[in-house]
Amino acid sequence: MADAVKRALKRRTVLQAGAAMLGAGLLPASTVRAQHSGSYEFLVKDIVYRRDGDRKFLARLYQPAGTGPFPAVLQVHGGAWNNKSRIDGQNTSLNLAEAGIVVLAIDFRNAGEAPYPASLQDINYGIRWLKAHAGEFGSSANQVGAYGTSSGGHQALLAAIRPDDPRYRALPLADAPEMDAKLAFVVSGWGVLFPLERYKLAKAQGKADLAKDHDRFFGSEATQIEATPALILERGEKVFLPPALVFQGTKDQWTTVELAERFASDYRKAGGSIDLLLLDGARHTFLNEHPFDPNSKKALKTMIAFVKEHGSERRAAR
Repeated sequence: MADAVKRALKRRTVLQAGAAMLGAGLLPASTVRAQHSGSYEFLVKDIVYRRDGDRKFLARLYQPAGTGPFPAVLQVHGGAWNNKSRIDGQNTSLNLAEAGIVVLAIDFRNAGEAPYPASLQDINYGIRWLKAHAGEFGSSANQVGAYGTSSGGHQALLAAIRPDDPRYRALPLADAPEMDAKLAFVVSGWGVLFPLERYKLAKAQGKADLAKDHDRFFGSEATQIEATPALILERGEKVFLPPALVFQGTKDQWTTVELAERFASDYRKAGGSIDLLLLDGARHTFLNEHPFDPNSKKALKTMIAFVKEHGSERRAAR
């Protein structure tokens, strides 16, 4: 496993680190025992969730031990739409698995390879793939949600409210062609809720590389507007609104409290249910960078409770 994963596992006991292959498309895996009473042992392994010719798209699966049924989360990494991978934010993935939540953290095309909406196509496909295979991991299709951070938080919300957008749904899922991409819930952590506002801030602050990241992904300011979740709601577009949790710090550098409150208000006005958690003094990426801070602990506790409520077997059976 990657060194970053080994570092992330320091506070857990590794029971088995294998070089044995666990099946077609699987990489070496580790079984991890949680140290806290009442928590789950879980398996961490890399799998292939999509193929494009000879190319393999990998996902890191965090699977609690037992038959479940467990809620499941498709994790969408951040990286300003241009970088990072499935290992981004893995401390949170480990904590979710320890709490009895299946996590599938996916790689997808970043903007350097293909601009918007290519990543949304991969994410939409990933949602459908996880729903189709959820039973193999102790979950079910109706218990699958999504969690994204920063630019991943923006994309998770887009994927959630536009599950049937033909641009996003462009990749066929051969083994489950009728599977939809509707989610049981969605969580956005310090999401870039208003991309154009961050673009303007980046330019005003002389952060040319960040502004170029926007340009590379969106191509134009008009596309940034088209792909802003709040503006989609304000335009009255037809959307799907799963229960949502949005959390960020009050000192986030890229999305103000007022903008977060505006999005939450829009979501409710459109008929959706949303919880907005604002953490005093926290900044962008706080949970990933400072996982043991009080704000991070509160965000994680809130997220686990939210996922278990909205991804429960009882709700799935409705």
